[in-house]
Amino acid sequence: MAQRNKLKIFNDPIYGFIGTPNELIFNLIADPYFQRLRRISQMGLSFLVYPGAHHTRFHHALGSMHLMVQAIRVLKFKKVLLTEDEENGLLVAILLHDIGHGPFSHALEYNLVGGIDHETISLRFMEQLNRKYEGALSTAIKIFKGEHPRKFLNQLVSSQLDMDRLDYLKRDSFYTGVTEGNISSERMITMLNVFEGELVVEEKGIYSVEKFLMARRFMYWQVYLHKTGLVAEQLLIKLMNRARLLVQDGSVLECSNALVYFLKRNENESFDDNTLTQFSMLDDVDVLSALKSWQFHSDFILSKISSMLLDRNLLEIKIKNKAIDPERVAEKRSWVKTNYGLQDAELDYFVFSGEISNMAYNEKRQNINILRKNEKLTDVAKASDHLSLKALSKKVTKYYVCYPKESV
Repeated sequence: MAQRNKLKIFNDPIYGFIGTPNELIFNLIADPYFQRLRRISQMGLSFLVYPGAHHTRFHHALGSMHLMVQAIRVLKFKKVLLTEDEENGLLVAILLHDIGHGPFSHALEYNLVGGIDHETISLRFMEQLNRKYEGALSTAIKIFKGEHPRKFLNQLVSSQLDMDRLDYLKRDSFYTGVTEGNISSERMITMLNVFEGELVVEEKGIYSVEKFLMARRFMYWQVYLHKTGLVAEQLLIKLMNRARLLVQDGSVLECSNALVYFLKRNENESFDDNTLTQFSMLDDVDVLSALKSWQFHSDFILSKISSMLLDRNLLEIKIKNKAIDPERVAEKRSWVKTNYGLQDAELDYFVFSGEISNMAYNEKRQNINILRKNEKLTDVAKASDHLSLKALSKKVTKYYVCYPKESV
C-alpha cells in the first residue's frame, strides 16, 4: 500500500502557502473533530453586514498555527531555547485553541451548552484526542491550561498579544474589507522576545503594538459589535430559547438529531463523553437547516424569528451612550402585545434592551510589556507617548434597545 504524503500545503489568501510542520499536525487537521471547523463561521452572523465574512474557524486555526511557526523561528533566532516537545506543544495548542466553538462561534456560546465556554469544550476535545494519539498532546494541554512552567509558552497561545489575536484581526479585516483592522502580524512577531520567562515586545516594536491595539478597538466597534450583527445574534439566541421551550414542552421540531439533543438537554447535566460526541456533530448547517424548516412552523414566535433571520428583515436597533429609557421599552412592548397578540411573558422575544462594552487593552490581565534597551520592563500603556493608548485601557459601555420596525 502506498505511503500517504503527510506534508501537505494549504493556499491561504492572507499568508500564501501554509505547510503542515509534522505528521501529528497533519493527523489532527485530518481528524473529523477538526474538519468540523470548516462548517463553523468565524464571525457568527457578521456576513449579514459584511457579505465577504464567510470565512471559517478552519481558516483561522491554520492561520494562527502559521504565525506560531514564525514566532518559534524568531524566538529561536534570538537564542530562546525551545525543545522539540515544546515546539510541537505550541503548534498543537494554537491549532486546537478554538476547536470547541459551536454553531456560528460566539453567537450561541453559553446557549446550546449552558454555562460552558468554548475554551472548556476545546480542552475536552484535546483530552479526547490525547487519548487517541497516545499522549502526544500532553504538553499542548499543559500550555493551553497555563500549567506549563515556562509562562511565555501560554502567552503565545492566550494573552493580549497572542497568535490567535494576531491572526483574527488581520483575517477578519481582510474578509470584511474593514481596512482599519489590517495589522502587520509578521512585523509584530519579529519584535517578540522572552525576558525573565515572560513574553515581551522589544522597544522598537512599541508603535506596532499601538497600531495593533487601535486596530482592535476599531474592529470591535465597526465589526464585532456592529448593531446589525448584534441584533441578529440576539435574535438567534432567542430563537434557540423558544425552540428549547417548545421541545421541552413536548413539541416535535424538525431539525438534526444533534440539535434536538441540545434542545432537550438540561443545562445542569454533566458534559460527558456522549455530550462531546453530540457536540462534535453540531455546526452551522444544523442551525440554518432548522431555520428553513421552522419558518413554516405553527408557533408564531418560532416562525417569525426564523423568517427574520433568513430574510435579513431584522428588528430595529438603537445604540445610545446612556441607559435606555424604560418608558420607551414599555411603549414598544405594548405595541407588540397588541399587534402580535402575545402574552406578557413572550414580549421579550421582540422587545429587549442590553449593553455592550469595549476595552481594547486590559492593564490588569497579562500586560503587554515593552523591553527597554536598559532591560527594564514597562507596560505598553505607560511606555507609549500616544495619549489615546491610555484611554484604550478604559472600559467603554454603550446601551441598546431592539423592537419591531413596524412599531416606529
